[in-house]
Amino acid sequence: MDASQRQAADTIVRVMGGETLSRALEASGAEATPARGFVQELAYGTLRHWGTLEAIVRSLAHKPIADPMLVAILAVALYQLEHMRAEAHAVVDRAVAAAGDAVRPQAKGLANAMLRRYLRERDEWIAKVASTPVARWSHPRWWIARVRADWPAQWERILAAGNEHPPLTLRANRRAGSRDALAGRLMTQGIACEPVGEAGLIVSPPRPVRELPGYDEGAFSVQDAGAQVAAPLLGARDGERVLDACAAPGGKTTHILELADVELTALDADASRLPRVHANLARLKLAGDRVRVVAGDAAAPATWWDGRPYDRILADVPCTASGIVRRHPDVKWLRRASDVASFAAVQRAMLDSLWNCLARGGTLVYATCSVFVEENEAQAAAFAARMPDALRESPVFPAGAESSGGQLLPSLPGARHNQDGFFYARFRRA
Repeated sequence: MDASQRQAADTIVRVMGGETLSRALEASGAEATPARGFVQELAYGTLRHWGTLEAIVRSLAHKPIADPMLVAILAVALYQLEHMRAEAHAVVDRAVAAAGDAVRPQAKGLANAMLRRYLRERDEWIAKVASTPVARWSHPRWWIARVRADWPAQWERILAAGNEHPPLTLRANRRAGSRDALAGRLMTQGIACEPVGEAGLIVSPPRPVRELPGYDEGAFSVQDAGAQVAAPLLGARDGERVLDACAAPGGKTTHILELADVELTALDADASRLPRVHANLARLKLAGDRVRVVAGDAAAPATWWDGRPYDRILADVPCTASGIVRRHPDVKWLRRASDVASFAAVQRAMLDSLWNCLARGGTLVYATCSVFVEENEAQAAAFAARMPDALRESPVFPAGAESSGGQLLPSLPGARHNQDGFFYARFRRA
């Protein structure tokens, strides 16, 4: 029996039970199988559209289904039928077999009947569930309400963007060669790509990164176009002292080092993530005596700061990650409404502490990968109000980037600057 559907369903059950998607994939055995990529596609895709798929499954049932594994198996099958355009007979047969194997033998008949009913009456069931917000937008009810309140003119497109498949975006390492040179290298091997932002390339269709020419020698990093805005906005110059306050896994740290010769501290509270920072520095050939990687809490500088002020600080703070759910679809199902205020309190503490580490005339960039106003504009405005020496400067975004104030809005397919949702606020200390 093909175990892919069962492993994907097991992953989804684990996520809905509170595990992160990466841990759930590992626990399900998906990471150790030759079909790893296929299982990942099933799990990621089903979670992106979970609100819709679960609603259809529960509507198809004549009585409530108590077993979450059966619901997940059927949702995975519906994802294959709707979004992968897989051959219906094969999908149904494999789902029926998975139900019998992972649930109970009697579940095979129920799974078969429900899926075949869906195939006969597809349009009717899609229309039926579309009347409920969670099924229509495939986000939690509280999330929909918050985005609608925060973005009354853009809420529908923000939610729709969260359900899209993300692009594979590279950032050319300018110390290893130009973006044009990297694009030429890709295209000579038949790999289509198009420029985005100042240093980015979108590879289409996406493929395993390690298979791309230049990866091992450090010709590029993988980084969303929205995240590539941070280092240029920080504007570090040669000889300056720079702090990347929440550095792991090192994407923004390495970008800063690609743009200027600086003395840089890469700080992160999670010591277990720092090996990835070291690995990225080494692969991109950016490690050296002027780069220091430190485990420490940005809200408690006394535990790691030597007292010398920084000229530039990037505060890419912990947040709800509500702007990057197309890449991390588990986030929208794992978050709770109360998390927004909890993150906002952490962000405030970090901002206030880091401001004391900034030199007079220095620049601090506050960044999140969120679309929630409480973490973004409200946080930045409150900081400016309580810090009389904080002069807020308008951010300059790349041409084509859809934005509102400091908010980069998550993109729909076809956008000129295809990006996740990020927020940026730039402050200069008087």
